[in-house]
Amino acid sequence: MFAGGEALVAQHIPPDHILPAVAADLIEAGFRQYAPTLTRLASPHEMAGHIQGALDAQRPLSVVRLGDGELLTLAADTVLPGEQVQELAPFLPYAGVPRSTPDIRAELAEAIRGADWIGVPISRAPTFQGLLFPVLRHFGIDWSRLNLTSSTINYSLHHSGLLLPVVQGRRVLLIGSQAVELGALLIGRGVHVTGIIGTVEGVADIPRVMQQTAEHSFDIALVAAGIPAVILCRRIAGELGRVAIDFGHLADKLVTGELHL
Repeated sequence: MFAGGEALVAQHIPPDHILPAVAADLIEAGFRQYAPTLTRLASPHEMAGHIQGALDAQRPLSVVRLGDGELLTLAADTVLPGEQVQELAPFLPYAGVPRSTPDIRAELAEAIRGADWIGVPISRAPTFQGLLFPVLRHFGIDWSRLNLTSSTINYSLHHSGLLLPVVQGRRVLLIGSQAVELGALLIGRGVHVTGIIGTVEGVADIPRVMQQTAEHSFDIALVAAGIPAVILCRRIAGELGRVAIDFGHLADKLVTGELHL
C-alpha cells in the first residue's frame, strides 16, 4: 500500500517540504478531477437487447471479450518484452496461442477493431486494465470509438437470467471443447442446438473451424475457444452474417455444475 500510494506522492514533494494530506485524500481529490472521463459499459440487460435485436433483424453481431490472455498476447514484444509475457502467462498455449507472433497479434487486433461489442476488464490489475490502454494505443485502436461492455458479460448474462431467453427459439451452434456436454444441457432446457464443432486447436485451427461453421445452419454461435474465440466471433459475424458470442469459461462452469442454467 505504501509503494502504491505514499511513495508515489513523495516523488512529487520538493526537497525540505512535507505535505499534511495523506495519499487517500489526494486520490479522492484527483478522482473528482478525472470523474468526467468515466466511461460507462453496456449492462447485461442492454447487451441482451442488442443481441436479441440483431437476431430478430437477422443482422450480424459479434461480442468479443478481452482478458489477460488476449491482452498479454497483444503485449508480447510490443508493450512488454516477450520473455516477460512468457513468465506472466504460461497458460497462453492452453488458451490457444503457443507463441505470440506478429501475425497473430495483427489478426487479434483486427478482430478487436472490427467487432461490434468488446468486453473489457473492470479490474485495474497490471495484466488487465494495466495492459488494456497501452495495448490499444500501440495498435492504433481508439478505445473511445469502441462499443464497450464488461469482459465478464458472459457471466453477467447468465447471472441476470438473460442467457436462456436470448437463445431460446433460435438455432444455436456451439463451438469449443465443451460443446457436446453444453449442447446436452441446452437441449434439456428446450434450446434448439443445430450444430456442434468440437475442440479448436489454437489459432492455427481457425480456418478449419470457419469452414465447418459455414456448413451449419444457425442464428447464433456460442464460441468457447480461448483466445481464438475473439477472431472466430468477428469472422462469423463479418463473413457469415450471423450473431456470435464469445462464451468463454462459462461453458466449463455450466458443464461441471459449478453454475446452473
